[in-house]
Amino acid sequence: MDWFNQLNPTAQLVLFSLVKIICVVIVLPTMFAYSVVAERRISAFIQDRVGPNRVGPFGLFQPIADGLKALLKEDFTPAHVRKVYYWLAPAITVIPALLVVAVIPFGSNLGSQKMVIADLNVGILYTFGIVSLGVYGIVLAGYAANSKYSFLGGIRSSAQMISYEIAMGMSVVPLFMLVGSLNLSDVISHQSHGVFSWLVFQQPLSFLIFMVAAFAETNRLPFDLPESEQELVGGYNTEYSSMKFAMLFMGEYFNMIASAAMMVTLFFGGWTLPFFGLDQPATSLGAGLLHIGIFLGKVVMFIVFIIWVRWMLPRFRYDQLMDLGWRRFVPLALANILVTAVVMWWKA
Repeated sequence: MDWFNQLNPTAQLVLFSLVKIICVVIVLPTMFAYSVVAERRISAFIQDRVGPNRVGPFGLFQPIADGLKALLKEDFTPAHVRKVYYWLAPAITVIPALLVVAVIPFGSNLGSQKMVIADLNVGILYTFGIVSLGVYGIVLAGYAANSKYSFLGGIRSSAQMISYEIAMGMSVVPLFMLVGSLNLSDVISHQSHGVFSWLVFQQPLSFLIFMVAAFAETNRLPFDLPESEQELVGGYNTEYSSMKFAMLFMGEYFNMIASAAMMVTLFFGGWTLPFFGLDQPATSLGAGLLHIGIFLGKVVMFIVFIIWVRWMLPRFRYDQLMDLGWRRFVPLALANILVTAVVMWWKA
């Protein structure tokens, strides 16, 4: 590593940032692929079926078969669609989920480098700003398909995301009142003083609101109204096939992974564990890698939970969905902010 040490600090930072970006770009699609396998295996277990078990040992090569199938299918564009928007929508769905991951600390440090691509002081504001762009891809997909089913799916998605984005944004305000910073690394540092310093114990209502809103934002059951097959055939993705459909599918799972990573970061201590000194920044390569493994392990647990919920709960009616968002969660989030402010003022 002598050649690396001879570089100036700016060059070292740029090079290490590129390495982190490449690692994230490799890990995220891999997590997507095996989240799909986990979804199919868990649903099969719940429904007393077998699930994919033919392609490779225990069906572990199934993502390769699915990917090749999507790549080799004809990339067909129906004549009646609005072509520019039709081609643009899948990319707009995928890109925001990738950008969100850039500010999430996935480890403490390796050497002198923090394990986060961009350690922004306004990380949470960046996150909500980027997440809000994801709805445009779905709305465009519904509009571009020039189909009533797709259009209804797009309209549902925009209304649903706007409704729950407000509750989600307000749910994290008490966290940053307690932490005193919008930087996600500072949020993790605040939770590094034992398990009861994790914000899920200090703000359980915030966690509940954030988690339910995350289900709604990612269109996962019981909030999959935008693509409910029984009513809208497939919703906004009805007219898509081949890699365009795969990108819409990928965008949903990327958002699910990003939501799981945000819940781990905000409420469950991020890369920390409250024993064996694992709640302090790494001082060796092994400890740094272990912190990354801890973070990924927590994220995987949340992904399994999100998948389990999909196959255990029925879908809300649309009026129930909107009632829960506007008449339940928004007032609860406001009340939580007020109570937190009063308690902090009383203790001051």
